[in-house]
Amino acid sequence: MSESHQAARTLLEPAREIPVHGAYEVVVLGGGPAGIAAATAAARAGRRTLLIERYGFLGGMGTAAGVTNFCGLHANVQGEHRRVVEGIAADLLDRIDRLGGLNAPHRVLGRIDAQAYDTSAYKLAADDLLIAAGVEILFHGLAAGVQMESADRIAALFVETKSGRRAILGDLFIDCSGDGDIAAWAGAPYEVGDGQGNLLYPSAMFRINAVDTARVDHDWGALARLMAEAERTSNRRFPRKSPIVRPQKNGIEWRANMTQVAGEDGRAIDGTNAEELSQGEIIGRRQIADVFQFLKTVPGFEQSYIVDIAPQLGIRETRRIQGAYMLSEDDVLGCADFDDSIGVNGWPVEAHVAGDVVFKFAPVGSRGFNELPYRMLLPQNVANLLVAGRCASMTHMGQSAARVSGACFVMGEAAGTAADMALATGTTPANIDIPELQARLQRAGVFLGRPR
Repeated sequence: MSESHQAARTLLEPAREIPVHGAYEVVVLGGGPAGIAAATAAARAGRRTLLIERYGFLGGMGTAAGVTNFCGLHANVQGEHRRVVEGIAADLLDRIDRLGGLNAPHRVLGRIDAQAYDTSAYKLAADDLLIAAGVEILFHGLAAGVQMESADRIAALFVETKSGRRAILGDLFIDCSGDGDIAAWAGAPYEVGDGQGNLLYPSAMFRINAVDTARVDHDWGALARLMAEAERTSNRRFPRKSPIVRPQKNGIEWRANMTQVAGEDGRAIDGTNAEELSQGEIIGRRQIADVFQFLKTVPGFEQSYIVDIAPQLGIRETRRIQGAYMLSEDDVLGCADFDDSIGVNGWPVEAHVAGDVVFKFAPVGSRGFNELPYRMLLPQNVANLLVAGRCASMTHMGQSAARVSGACFVMGEAAGTAADMALATGTTPANIDIPELQARLQRAGVFLGRPR
């Protein structure tokens, strides 16, 4: 390599004409829970809708990162465990259930319900849901930038595909990328982590087969105690203190979350940094190999084997937009109400801190859920953009609760419905009629947190 090549820090890419893939009324980036719900809602309203997903399947972190668990669909309402997320989410879960891929809800920490699913069933059900709604899907499309029509309006999204770079023209865009990619490229202000360089730690998930279920101790604290004892009596160190190892629909298959991925400085890796993300994948797999060797010493797991390591690292937090309102930890723990509620979040604060996971619940006997305001979907400075999912407008700790799938379904359905309303009235998402939005969501089965 020549000295000039070694010294070069940038290259000038020649100008080129980019083929237009198509023109749409609503363009949704990201096929996780928020994107699934947003695209379905917009298409059901009759809008020509495109959903762009970088993998060859839908589900977001729930499939690509192997989460295999819906959190936030339920809430502990004054001691009664209730499903509080309905609408499009209910339609998707019904389809997963018909495929035999949905577990009954299980209790987490004795405080709140979550619900496990089979990733293959989720992929099939999501395809079916979107196709039935009339959504056009572009798989294997990696968003690469935007072209602005004006200072505050997006004209096109650039996407890298196996057919080369393509331009997607849109009237209205919904950023469900998880990383706030469109919002950042379009100039919307955002935050990363807690402002001090600290993000929620990622995990590398894996699945285990050939578990002897009859010999496993179903006291969910037993494994953590065994790990603590191993650390006391040997040089072994685990990435996190709070393991999650739980059965899937078929009892011989279990999902495992026993890792926590940090860089050399001990901080969580940044999922928007290509080098850190690459190293994080390697670190995560190394941790899996190590913790699984320990797990094979635990009764019931002696003959087990790893059947699958998730296709990608489970990223919990990167960019979060600074929108018209930022949902906070106080809102979550205080079970906040909002005049512009679009649905509810029942999941507690779940802070993945160095070496552990810290949960904070709303007070015992409380309503157990907070409402989610429409304003958290509205970025600043970009008129034809909505943002839904874990990159919506929340504080670092507020996001630790409302980043989960239940709240993402809620945000996505509201965004897709709001997109239709904005297009129908020739206005921006910031100026739609909120009571009409709420009425439409309620007619679709969404629980807004108030009496129907």
